[in-house]
Parts: sequence; structure tokens; C-alpha cells
Amino acid sequence: MPKNNITSQTKKEAAYRSLINPKLMDELKERILEVVLLKKKYKEKDYNARRLAEDLGTNTRYVSAVINVRFHSNYSAFINKFRIDEAMTLLTDKRYDGMNMAEISSIVGFSNRQSFYSAFYKVTGMTPREYRLQHSTPPTASE
Repeated sequence: MPKNNITSQTKKEAAYRSLINPKLMDELKERILEVVLLKKKYKEKDYNARRLAEDLGTNTRYVSAVINVRFHSNYSAFINKFRIDEAMTLLTDKRYDGMNMAEISSIVGFSNRQSFYSAFYKVTGMTPREYRLQHSTPPTASE
């Protein structure tokens, strides 16, 4: 028996992931990107894996497996990455200078400021405010 009753954990691979045909996985990957990215479903606060599966005409296990295997992520992190990418764009766009973090958070699809800050920090290593300050351009003499 291991010392202090600590056992090493082995990473288990979900059996259903290996049962999905690779061709189907590739097809679902493309369709997921089409729905989430091109149709900008990530901006919808209540969009979840179940609704994505419904939009694709499949089930949540398949969606979860494809996101995990093809994108090396879970559903929440996958969706939040698109939200954070857009937030980074808005935070550096002068047209959004007057907006506070709660407004930016809402525009990109987060339901509250705390989850926005947490996800933003996880992806960038800094807060949204720090990112905005670091990436804003100082006014020129003519402004």
C-alpha cells in the first residue's frame, strides 16, 4: 500500500470517444466551428452543449467527445476562448473605450463579470483592465 494512503491517479479515456468514427468526428468538428464561430453562438449567454447538440442534430456525448479530442478542451473552455478573443478585440478598439468591463463581458456572452474576469485571466494571465491598459495606444499630440 502506498505511503500515507496516496495512490497515483491514472487518466481514464472515456470509452465513447474511441467509438466515434474519425470521419464523423472531423465532420462534427467543422459543423461545431460553423455554428459556434461563424453563427457567433458563443455570444449567447445561455448557449450550452445541449443546445449545440440540438443544432447539430446529435447528442451531447458526441459534442463533448469532439470538443475534447479535436480541440483538446472541454465545452466551457472552448466557448470561453471565443468570448475572450472577442473581448480582447473590443478592449483594444477605441470605439469601446467608454464601456466598462461589465458591458464588454455582456457583449461577448458572459452572464456575469466574475466569470468574465476568471476566464479572461485563465486565458491571458492578466485582468481585462490590465489588458486594456497594456494594449491601449497613447493619444498623439494632434488628439
